[in-house]
Amino acid sequence: MGWSLTIGRIAGTDVRLHFTFLIFLAWIGIADYMAGGPAAALDSIVFLLLVFLCVTLHEFGHIMMGRRFGIRTPQVILSPIGGIASMERMPEKPAQELLVAIAGPLVNVVIALVLVAAIGLSPGLLASLDFDQATLAERLLLVNVTLVLFNLIPAFPMDGGRVLRALLAMKMGPARATALAARIGQGFAMLFFALGLFYNPILMFVGIFIYFAATAEQQQAAFSGFAARLTVMDAMEPSPILLTTAQPLSAAVDALLSSPQKEFPVLDGDGQIAGILDRDQMILALRDQGAAVAVNEAMRASEPLQLHEPLAAALARMRSRGVTAEVVADAAGRVAGILTRENIGEMMMVESVQPGWRFRRR
Repeated sequence: MGWSLTIGRIAGTDVRLHFTFLIFLAWIGIADYMAGGPAAALDSIVFLLLVFLCVTLHEFGHIMMGRRFGIRTPQVILSPIGGIASMERMPEKPAQELLVAIAGPLVNVVIALVLVAAIGLSPGLLASLDFDQATLAERLLLVNVTLVLFNLIPAFPMDGGRVLRALLAMKMGPARATALAARIGQGFAMLFFALGLFYNPILMFVGIFIYFAATAEQQQAAFSGFAARLTVMDAMEPSPILLTTAQPLSAAVDALLSSPQKEFPVLDGDGQIAGILDRDQMILALRDQGAAVAVNEAMRASEPLQLHEPLAAALARMRSRGVTAEVVADAAGRVAGILTRENIGEMMMVESVQPGWRFRRR
């Protein structure tokens, strides 16, 4: 997610704040300042910051449980709609996914229990709390209870939907479980949208978010099944045009304009892989440095993929680095091809109309 800034790093995970959160915080602060003065504005801002601390702890519940199964999470982004933990992948075993999914809501359960003990409130009196008249601690308690209940709605890809998918996968396999959980999630999305028409417009936006998120998860699951049977060699573009570090950028421009290729492996003087130059880098360098600058001034570093590396693992590596293309090397370290997300997208189009298509390079 773009337009976000890093505010810290916890246990190897960058904590990022989306700019809309700052706008939301400022809007609430200004509105309450005008309605009730500095004290009201300060109370609202402190409350919101504590709520998002709870949301962050919720996300780190997922992150730390995922780490137990060898899953890294490079970043978590906080926005007005909640937190988004960018895990490299979800666990392959349903039992592990169940534990990762339930870990976040369990954090909110623990926070709620701590607040109940601190306030000295009987759990049976929880429903009698009036949010508008409640103390700061009581409001936080109500928010955490709401987070638990909302997140456990079985609407994929929310936590409850992931729990449902994991339970279904134990009986019918991951592909069918994902398809069914996604359809249930889309059903809840339409229910939220309909309720929003009559009660609260915010529910309409929640429904839209859940619908598209469930659809994206369904597509991702379809991709995982497709990629599971392929290696990098099956999906790469073989025999790409090569550049050298010493060539001027004008030579790269000529290669771009004379071929459909958009990314170019770059070799050093000894013929070894030195980096990769893509179209966007090329245009920026052309604008800022001119056509005579050497290619090595515009390229980025490369972490070559291996021919027989599983395609899913290779794409996970690319995704963690935020790149859309990477050089493929053979056993001797020479350039064997280039793997691009664009080419994989075209393969997915073929797979969608001809499931099980035999992709292979000759």
